[in-house]
Amino acid sequence: MATHLKSIHPTADPLDDVSLPGWLYHDPEFFDAEKRAFLRASPQVVCHESEIANPGEWRTIDFLGESVIVIRGDDGDVRAFTNVCRHRGSRLVDGEGGCAKVLTCPYHAWSYARDGRLVGVMHRHEYPGLEVEKLGLVSVALENWRGFLFVRLEEGLPSVHDMMAPYEHEVAPYRFEDLRAIGRVTLRPRDLNWKTIADNYSDHLHIPVGHPGLTRLFGKRYSIEAQDWVDRMEGELRDDESSNPSERAYQRLLPEAEHLPPTHRRKWLYYKLFPCVAFDIYPDQVDFMQWLPVSATTSVIREISYALPDDRREMRAARFLNWRINRRVNAEDTELISRVQHGMASPTYVPGPLGKSEVCLRSFSRKLRGLIPEARLERPPAPGWTRGN
Repeated sequence: MATHLKSIHPTADPLDDVSLPGWLYHDPEFFDAEKRAFLRASPQVVCHESEIANPGEWRTIDFLGESVIVIRGDDGDVRAFTNVCRHRGSRLVDGEGGCAKVLTCPYHAWSYARDGRLVGVMHRHEYPGLEVEKLGLVSVALENWRGFLFVRLEEGLPSVHDMMAPYEHEVAPYRFEDLRAIGRVTLRPRDLNWKTIADNYSDHLHIPVGHPGLTRLFGKRYSIEAQDWVDRMEGELRDDESSNPSERAYQRLLPEAEHLPPTHRRKWLYYKLFPCVAFDIYPDQVDFMQWLPVSATTSVIREISYALPDDRREMRAARFLNWRINRRVNAEDTELISRVQHGMASPTYVPGPLGKSEVCLRSFSRKLRGLIPEARLERPPAPGWTRGN
């Protein structure tokens, strides 16, 4: 495979040449350490701002046991809050989205305005001296990056804007701000550690082995690089037609995306933001994907597609074919990484070698070892090692 490589990191650590140890992929204490070190500070995309264009429209995301609601206020501003009533802790709303004049708790009917203020208390006389101004919903950090709304439970990692700074010039022509959802959020629970998924989505060497369809579409040439907080991969759609009917139809029907530079009208781009958000950029659409950690051995893959409004029949057909092709790729990935997850649990597994071209996996491993030094150990420390951290 001819592969173009770029890494911003010099090789200085002998562990750069080996992968992470298997115990990191199933150990509950290491998962606790990850939550404290960076997972709670990681940016998570909730939706596009166009999905909550009107006052009162809201969307939610569940992350690390916390439910977060993002809602547009009467003033037009978008805010994020924990989905928790300040009275007795009841969850305020259920589901992935909706619209409300006020957010009313189903337990005791305490009500909150669209800007999070407490504006209604049933049996107000029961609470003498109640300071309603201090009992608004708890705010969550919110970032609007090119029309996409990201939340984080804690500070600690760079903003999405800073993470993506090296690629802003490349992303700009895709007009993210004008994208619109073309599907619904899909949630796929998986018995996988989040890193098993993350590793796979930065592993270019498995593509010609495990994804024959992608190989037929893009060949065996991939350009990959690892920046501080983002992995990037790209491929060019082949001119010679695939033997697969869906893939061949996609190659034939994909219309010109005239808003893109000619160099990108047949290009596939992929960006993965540390630790667990990624997006695929095609000429016809943009797919967002997250692998939300649930436990040391379970995750939820959350996906949704967006595209620029385009009523051309060829574009509608290309987007349907894109979905069909990616459904096959997702099934292939699930089978492949499930094998890895099982293997990581074997006491016979020790860290394997990393090839020189595996710059993204090298970068990820280096980052994890820097954030949690115990990741350098081949075997887990004695139980209770996280209590002192």
